Amino acid sequence: MTTRGVLYVHSAPRALCPHVEWAVAGVLGTRVNLDWIRQPAAPGTWRSEFSWQGEAGTASKLASALRGWHLLRFEVTAEPCPTAEGERYSCTPDLGIFHAVTGIHGDILIPEDRLRAALLRSQRGETDLEAELSKLLGKPWDDELEPFRYAGEGAPVRWLHQVV
Repeated sequence: MTTRGVLYVHSAPRALCPHVEWAVAGVLGTRVNLDWIRQPAAPGTWRSEFSWQGEAGTASKLASALRGWHLLRFEVTAEPCPTAEGERYSCTPDLGIFHAVTGIHGDILIPEDRLRAALLRSQRGETDLEAELSKLLGKPWDDELEPFRYAGEGAPVRWLHQVV
């Protein structure tokens, strides 16, 4: 069963760009040429977006292939398909990687055991419940990536149309 998704490379040093393409090509099994533009939120870095189609689990493979480079900020999304929920991976140099399962409307689905563990840590006084829920929803990653999500002036715009 196939799914589709998007790889957002929010910032990468120029020297890392060909390595990102090589890693993505290795996962997808085909040559990949990304369209790189300057990232205004971090001068000296570049950004790119790439729509992909592959087997369920491809988002995980892409995130794993890219997570080892400390200077890279990226997100990978995958749409749900009949055999798998959707996924979202976010990665920053400071926070590392975040993974969330997403439903058909893009909502983050938090497993019951993770919610119970957050409640237990909060009840023990180990952490604040609001902070725990914030992490489960990926808020620290969203806060750090938000300035990088804006493509800047001159960024290519892709309009996606669904024919019904």
